Amino acid sequence: MKKRFFIQLSYKGTNYHGWQIQPNAITVQEVLNKALSTILNEEINVVGCGRTDTGVHSSYFMAHFDTSKENYDFGKLAFRLNRFLPKDIAIQEVFPVHAEAHTRFDAKSRTYHYFITKEKNPFRLESHWKVHYELDVAKMNEAAQILFDYIDFTSFSKLHTDVKTNNCKIYYAQWEERGDELIFTIKADRFLRNMVRAIVGTLVEVGRGKLTLDGFRKVIESKNRSNAGTSVPGHGLFLADIEYPEEIRVL
Repeated sequence: MKKRFFIQLSYKGTNYHGWQIQPNAITVQEVLNKALSTILNEEINVVGCGRTDTGVHSSYFMAHFDTSKENYDFGKLAFRLNRFLPKDIAIQEVFPVHAEAHTRFDAKSRTYHYFITKEKNPFRLESHWKVHYELDVAKMNEAAQILFDYIDFTSFSKLHTDVKTNNCKIYYAQWEERGDELIFTIKADRFLRNMVRAIVGTLVEVGRGKLTLDGFRKVIESKNRSNAGTSVPGHGLFLADIEYPEEIRVL
């Protein structure tokens, strides 16, 4: 009888080609599979809460796996994984869940942060996107509020994905200015491939004065990715939080 566990982890995406396993490239999923398979001495294939692209970071990521191990102290698994894994992947918790629990399909919401730096800073090279122009943050926040008027975000989706719908419910979208950095926070029930980076790129066009608020609205309504702004670099993006129903845990 197999048991299912959730793993809460965080990782710096700089050295990885995203989360999901792919040929001829190192990914977080591959590294975690190898670690778990070695420690538990059985083949383990983890399932992630979603994908992150090359260079994208996650301060809060969830994955699940099934195991047939009966007499193993899973309370020490997080500690053993952290000793085994490289320094840029950290395990916060491993806990049992119900057999049908799924890190992707049971997520109620996800939250992302995107970081921009306005000054040259060597300590932000791998975590912030450096911009070379002034941005009207107030105007960008006005545009961000327009997102709440829509549910179809085809204009911000990577083309030719395998999803059944491009509808998403956005719960929060706001820019915050802290000294010489800008932080965009967005929360929704789900996100499309490349959606956050495309939204940020289009909002930056508004902030530069290259796109009006009415123009931003027309971009969304066009349902055409070519009308939206260029996707911003992945290294400024962090998956920051995921919400699940409380009853998913096995107490």
